Amino acid sequence: MEPAEPYLLNPEVSTFPEPVFLPQPAAPPQRVWLHVLLFVLTVITTTSVAGPVFSAGLLSILTAHEFGHYFTARKYRVPVTLPYFIPFPFSLFGTLGAVIRMSPRIPHRRALFDIAAAGPLAGLVLAIPLSYLGILHSAIVQKSAVPRGSITLSEPLLFKGLSLLAHGSLGNNLDMVLHPLAFAGWAGMFVTALNLLPIGQLDGGHISQALFGSRSRMVAGTLFVGLGVYCIVKWNPTWIPLLVLLFIMGVKHPPSADDGLPIGRSREILGILLALIFVACFSLVPIDLGPGR
Repeated sequence: MEPAEPYLLNPEVSTFPEPVFLPQPAAPPQRVWLHVLLFVLTVITTTSVAGPVFSAGLLSILTAHEFGHYFTARKYRVPVTLPYFIPFPFSLFGTLGAVIRMSPRIPHRRALFDIAAAGPLAGLVLAIPLSYLGILHSAIVQKSAVPRGSITLSEPLLFKGLSLLAHGSLGNNLDMVLHPLAFAGWAGMFVTALNLLPIGQLDGGHISQALFGSRSRMVAGTLFVGLGVYCIVKWNPTWIPLLVLLFIMGVKHPPSADDGLPIGRSREILGILLALIFVACFSLVPIDLGPGR
């Protein structure tokens, strides 16, 4: 009599270190002309907002972010499309960012983590130096010289640190009028923070699921409710559109095909780093439409 397969006697989904690769569906159809058209339209809409320098800076960050996901998904043989850029002329940035379509069948926790983390990290590699160069070329003016009704951008910790490095402390009477490249860097950090929210199908939701498994639902639910309560208590609608979108898409994250595969210490450490990046790029009130600082 043949002995039973040891793997079947193991209560874990899989045994370390062998990953499980399930058959994947065919890759989504690639309409290259559509990707190119959307990118060109996004160049036009972002240029109309703050000029070609802003457009080049922001689209460089967004492109790096999306191709970070793309190439990592290809590495794990997960079907994925090229980025779809979203032109939106009636917004602060002239775009709603970019997205990729990817198979929901992720083979294991490591792949889920790596694919999700690659985007924010790749985008930040450009966002930091572009922000610093833009800050160096930004104008320092008296606060009284800032026109009433100007849009005031809250400085997240990372952006504030770069400002201090470039210009030192400005004092109470001075303000900085952002160069278009600095504005692009700020927008890149804002997008990074949004994507790292540990909710649903955002990058942060993927990372949280990879790190915590089913416990990620508690993290997502707590943050979702917390942002909603903040909007109500402070009468601040900043996060309402995102919360509505996340509610429609789903706050909880589905499991990967193999949640039993250990994620490894190096990814746990990288997860801590990504949490710190989120804190450094996040601001509860990113935009103020008041009379200036």
